[in-house]
Amino acid sequence: MPVPWGLWVGFDVMGGVALAAGGFIITATVYIFKLERYHTIVRSAVLTAFLGYVAVAVGLLFDLGLPWNIWHVIVFWNPHSPLFEVGWCVMLYLTVLSLEFFPVPAEEFSALARIRRFLIQWRLPLVIAGIGLSILHQSSLGSLFLIMPYRLHPLWYSPILPVIFLVSAIGLGLFTVIFESHFTAYLYRRKPETELLAGLGGAARWVLILYLLVRLGDLVLRGQIGALVGRGWQVPMFWFELALMAVVPTALLFVPAVRRSQSGQWAAAAKDCSACHKDLFPAGALIQVKQYRAVGYAQAMHQLCLGCHVRAARQKGKPDLARCANCHKEGIDIVDAKGFSYRTRELAGARSVLPPY
Repeated sequence: MPVPWGLWVGFDVMGGVALAAGGFIITATVYIFKLERYHTIVRSAVLTAFLGYVAVAVGLLFDLGLPWNIWHVIVFWNPHSPLFEVGWCVMLYLTVLSLEFFPVPAEEFSALARIRRFLIQWRLPLVIAGIGLSILHQSSLGSLFLIMPYRLHPLWYSPILPVIFLVSAIGLGLFTVIFESHFTAYLYRRKPETELLAGLGGAARWVLILYLLVRLGDLVLRGQIGALVGRGWQVPMFWFELALMAVVPTALLFVPAVRRSQSGQWAAAAKDCSACHKDLFPAGALIQVKQYRAVGYAQAMHQLCLGCHVRAARQKGKPDLARCANCHKEGIDIVDAKGFSYRTRELAGARSVLPPY
């Protein structure tokens, strides 16, 4: 008697991998299509993809039943098996994600500077390899269902299931990046990047429209369009899937007020820096870096430091220049309301100041 896969496998493998699709989408957007305005969310997207694939790999170890035999896929090749491609894509893409994200934690360790520079120089080939592996993996998951047509309802079974899986993963990946950005903004009490994320929402609506056209066009070409009004509990479930996963989000994203609003993107109001970091600088202090002065931390970062660093980063092709600690590790000068000068211990993460000098 055949045993169904169960909801767990569908959740940890199909859902987990699709949620990680934002990684290859954002990296392709920034490094291939050169849309630099999305560079600020590359790290979070790659980290989300990396954690998602780690969770998938751990889940697969339990799904196998004999996790100590995972090395068999490396030695005993079966290129005719969809699971063979899935296994290799998971291993290779997880390796690529590790190499893509490694320069971020390596920033804090001078001993790893040479490795970090090497990986940054080879970032574009890694991005291209990651895009190819992720596309193969997202589509190969759909291939798993091609070998079991007798287990699927005609509304879901299709010879282009790999294409359907890939298109849906792209849409879900964009929404995952939007959700993750708003969630971290709420968690760390920072202002969400609403305007930036509105661009992702605008792209996601067209991906969902493409998904709807592919799904409905496939039914027409296969002669299964009549199944949409057939009997059985599968029919209302299919309509519910299309409405909840495609029609409703697309309709909402076509409303500019929704697409560009924090509430429409599931955002929470962010607090001012001084609301949480009262001990960051003395009350009424001025921040002084060379000849520039600002009346507060937020003004200095937003109007003085970041703009100059971002411009220099674009000119020199070094996106990490926008990190304050790269240039100002010696500290900054603080001038309080009475004219006394203070010096921070270190700009990166410092919240205490030394006595006046």
